[in-house]
Formats: sequence, C-alpha cells, structure tokens
Amino acid sequence: MDRILVTGGSGLVGKHLNDILSNAIYISSKDYDLTDLQQVRDMMNEYKPNSVIHLAARVGGIVDNINYPVDYLEENVLMNTNVLKACHEFDVEKVIAILSTCIYPDVVDTYPMKEEDLFNGPPTETNFSYGFAKRCMAAHIDSYKKQYDKKWSYLIPCNLYGEYDKYEEHHSHFVSALIKKIYEADESIELWGTGKPLRQFMYGGDLARVIKHMLDNDIVGNFNVAPEWVHSINDLAEIGKKACLKDKLVVNYDNTKPDGQFRKDVDSSKLLSVLKDFKFTSLEEGIKKVYDNFSQRHDR
Repeated sequence: MDRILVTGGSGLVGKHLNDILSNAIYISSKDYDLTDLQQVRDMMNEYKPNSVIHLAARVGGIVDNINYPVDYLEENVLMNTNVLKACHEFDVEKVIAILSTCIYPDVVDTYPMKEEDLFNGPPTETNFSYGFAKRCMAAHIDSYKKQYDKKWSYLIPCNLYGEYDKYEEHHSHFVSALIKKIYEADESIELWGTGKPLRQFMYGGDLARVIKHMLDNDIVGNFNVAPEWVHSINDLAEIGKKACLKDKLVVNYDNTKPDGQFRKDVDSSKLLSVLKDFKFTSLEEGIKKVYDNFSQRHDR
C-alpha cells in the first residue's frame, strides 16, 4: 500500500491536493517543525511513508522577501535539507518537491525558459534568498539522484493562486491579494511598480492534478509547470476587475516601488509531452473561483 506524506498540507497546494488525494497524510507546521531534523525524523518514523510530497516552505510577497532575506534563506534551506535527508535515511522511494520559477535567472537570452536554463545566472534581487534556497533544493535532489540513484523529482510551477490562499497583502500570492484589494476598494487601488512585468499564473488545483498524475503513473523527472499564456500585471488587474464586477475601478501604479523580475515565463513542453491530454484552468475561470470564494468568506 502506498503511504503518501504531504508536508505543507495546510497550504494552498496542500488543500487542493487533499481534494483529490484524500488518503494521504497531510502535515502542517502545527504538527512538526521541519527546521528541526529530529522532529523530521520523528515524523518519518511515525508515518513511515514510501512517497513524500514536499510542499512546505516559507513564502511571501516582495515586501517580506526584501525585509527578511536571512529568514527566507535559512528556514527554507533547513526545511528542505532536513526533509531530503530524512527521506534518504528512511528509504522513501518517491519524492516530489515543489520549487518556484523564482529560482530561474533574472535575465536569460531567450524566453520562455526551459529546465536547462536553471543555473545560467543568479535569481532576481527581490526574491534572491528564497530563489537560492529553492535552487539549492534542486541541486540537492539532483545530487541524491546521482549518488544514490533515487527516483526523486521536482516541479517548477509558475505563480500560483487559488481559493485556499490567505488573502493577506504581504503573505499571500499575488492574485489573492489583488482580489482582496479590488473587492474592498470603492474607487481605486494602488499596485507596486509599473504594471508591465509579464507573468504566468496557474490555478493551484492544476498543480495538484499534475502531482497526482505523477504519483499514479510513476513519472520521474524535473519539470516546469505553467500554462502557455503570459499576462502583464496590468492585464491581470483588468481580469480581476471584471471578475469582481468593478470595471470602473481605477488602477494606479506606484513606480517608485520595485516591479520584481520583468519576466520569468517558462516552457512546459517537457511536462506536456508526458501529460499529453492535460488542460490548464483558464485565468478567467480560476480568478472567478477565487473571487466567489473570497466574497463568500467576506460576507459571512
């Protein structure tokens, strides 16, 4: 019997995964401190999984990443190192770790970026510590595969959003924070930067489906995960306004604040060559789900 343990089980992707993989064991920070190796070993000894989905991470927006770079680096490196070390010690057969497109170089010669572009330059300054911590996990997994012939994988998803996000300006993903701003505004909202950066946005349930498909079909590999469409931040704000039925809302940009990485779109053709019939949720449909969820919470 496959015993599947999911770290970060109370987060956005963890809850989406629980919707379609209810027989797994979902662990949150309330259960174990993954920065403590002994607690991670205790967790593994308790549940003895043969598959681990490593979702846990310290995440946040640009403000948090700029203000607390040491915390983002140390906490993520400790968690990732401890989980992988314990997976090795307890002979975990399958590991699927979730990274982020923040690990890619700030600028590359051609877009969209492919998996082989990963180490061709440093991550962007606004997510430098988080990006390097996640990049370190990629190198760590590849090293375990090389030295111990592990059947371990990592996925590199684009910007995520979904109903299970926190809806907090500095601690949630961008789409959820944007929907909250739009919903609560009367006449205008203000966003950081110029509105010009280009992004791919993916519904959290789509990443959960990719993870389940890899488990069910014994797929091993390192893959980008993103829909092919690319939107500017300004495009996203307009889609959000329509979803919230606030077409007349004015969007102002504070261009004294950083934009972050100008573009970081990735090529998912390697993944889609394996998941041939996979369809991503459209941005309009996904944002409507987030808006409906937030409005229900807000109106209670």
